Amino acid sequence: MTPEEQKLWYHLRSSRFENIKFRRQFPIDNYIVDFVSLAKRLVIEINGGQHNQDEDDKIRDGYLRKQDFVVLRFWNNDVNKNLESVLEKIHQQIHS
Repeated sequence: MTPEEQKLWYHLRSSRFENIKFRRQFPIDNYIVDFVSLAKRLVIEINGGQHNQDEDDKIRDGYLRKQDFVVLRFWNNDVNKNLESVLEKIHQQIHS
């Protein structure tokens, strides 16, 4: 796991975040997602600069959405500098 993934995982693991079970590095068909709540059908991806305008990510997100998942993507910089905002966006998605 990257340092940013570890930082977010600290808040998501062991049902710490709103008592919701998240899994990390979880396979969904041919893809491995950073984090997922199967109960909420929510995938969370943490991206570095290598993902900027990545066509493979668009294809992957489209596939996951067809499987009824919502995909939230955050930049490493967001996790490092604005973690509270990242957690708030996850909270909002869970309660939408």
